[in-house]
Amino acid sequence: MNKKQQKGKLGKTVEGAEKLSLGISIVVAILMGIGVGILLKKWTGYSWTLWLGVFWGVAAAIMNIKIEYNKLKKDFDKVAKDPKYKNYKMNTKDEDELLEEFEK
Repeated sequence: MNKKQQKGKLGKTVEGAEKLSLGISIVVAILMGIGVGILLKKWTGYSWTLWLGVFWGVAAAIMNIKIEYNKLKKDFDKVAKDPKYKNYKMNTKDEDELLEEFEK
């Protein structure tokens, strides 16, 4: 089996794991932020440092979402520029307009 065939089989698995990992990374980022907040609270004695850690975790989760969004946008832009799909146009009409055209 050559590398291209092996990559094709494993590529789909890796791609699926990347999509799954977004959900996991959100949870892990928030939990790590909470953990840091608890440590800061124990070290400093200030309860607001717990919320600082929670904020850091949520910010990290949002950053992970942004990174994944940028990857997907790059993939979609690549598909949009593909000559195979140049004849496909996005329908900008809403359902009511389409229904009115259909009824005419």
